[in-house]
Amino acid sequence: MSNLLWRLILIATAGVFPIFFFIKENPFDTASFLSLEEKEVVAWQRARMQINPGRTKHLETFELMQKNSEPLKKVNSRIVIGFPPVEKKLLTIGIASVQHPQGSYLLTTLQSLFFASSSSERKHFIVLVHLADPDPKWLSQMISNISTLFKPYIQARQLVVINTPLKSYLSLKDLKKNFNDIPAYVAFPSKQNMDYAFLMNFATNHSDYFLMIEDDVKCAPGFVTQIATTVSAWENKHWVTLEFSQLGFIGKLFHARDLPRFVHFLLLFHQEMPGDCLLSHFHDLLMQEPRIHFFPSLFQHIDNYSSFEGKFNSLEDKEFKENDIGSPSNPAASIYTNLNVPHDSVLINAYSLDRNFFYAKSAEAGSHLTVVLDIPAEVFRVQVLTGSDLKGKNWLKEGHVELGFDCTNRINDCDDYILLGLLVNGSLNKQVLSNESGKKVKCVRLLVTATSPSGIVVRHINLWTK
Repeated sequence: MSNLLWRLILIATAGVFPIFFFIKENPFDTASFLSLEEKEVVAWQRARMQINPGRTKHLETFELMQKNSEPLKKVNSRIVIGFPPVEKKLLTIGIASVQHPQGSYLLTTLQSLFFASSSSERKHFIVLVHLADPDPKWLSQMISNISTLFKPYIQARQLVVINTPLKSYLSLKDLKKNFNDIPAYVAFPSKQNMDYAFLMNFATNHSDYFLMIEDDVKCAPGFVTQIATTVSAWENKHWVTLEFSQLGFIGKLFHARDLPRFVHFLLLFHQEMPGDCLLSHFHDLLMQEPRIHFFPSLFQHIDNYSSFEGKFNSLEDKEFKENDIGSPSNPAASIYTNLNVPHDSVLINAYSLDRNFFYAKSAEAGSHLTVVLDIPAEVFRVQVLTGSDLKGKNWLKEGHVELGFDCTNRINDCDDYILLGLLVNGSLNKQVLSNESGKKVKCVRLLVTATSPSGIVVRHINLWTK
């Protein structure tokens, strides 16, 4: 991978000395989004990269390029619908959209985004759409459709739409050809890389994280909570992107602080290869190896035609799970608790698949009920139901569920836990995401976070396993 990245850097450094002359003579010809000073830094750093190969040196180079660098100030991206959020959000969901030969799925994608999210989840993200097609008729129609169909989300500052005029783009003439490609085929991914770059450039300061998806996807219910939980679990680990889909540029999560670097990377190498391929080299630059995928996928591609040629091209993420998940399996396990259990209450009833239930007289903050599997398993969904059939009676008002992966030193517990989710109205029903490193679940722990003096009923702790 580093050899391929090095080849890209060598391409960028070709003709270093002519670059200085070219910049002086043509300051706004091929990089109208950079100041003259920034262009000189780029040229000098390209020369430096040729002299000092290696991934660490590449990273230093890009850090220097970003030092004291202003945003792409000559890119005139403008808001055509909505207003930016007043407060910084957890997540910006970015979409770059153009016309498709067989019709647009953008409106369907936006519906899926909002309908797959609860009202509380929508408070934590903003959807940013870049309408990137130069056709004024299409642009006007899409602005009208989005304004009409998504008015509540626009008014709530949860949806912003931007457009970037063509004069902000680099020239698409005389682009480098790879493998005898026709000019139109080279121009399409080159412009698409700039579409992505301008979208990310606009998104930099609105949230802590940025999620890239395409304009033709459907979303798994509760995907925002799934992503937030995963980010929390990976808070102290190094990562460049976390990937929630296997396809293209769909479901790729960035730190917002990394966007300026990636924007420059896309623009420097926009004609070399498509953005999702450049992302692999960006990983190498920032020393993330291998890519970090989570399963099952949270997004599914829904367009059966190529965006460029209009030919049938049915891309499907086989790790995307539909709602029909069947019945829980509840593999063999032992149950442990430090709750106050009456003599006539049977602990295993909390984990049984029948209609029996488990009752505790009281639940102090910090107490737990832990399921320890006999054999670690790939768990893809967890359901916890508390409370009796009487509404609001004996349900755990404040608690959460954690997953444990290692139990090297303990028989009835695990050493390492991560948060799966909070109980809402006494219940939780969540998909479990796992990455390729493939740690299997050993423990599922229900933890009480506020005292319930009146006691609690645990009707079910159900697990779905592969």
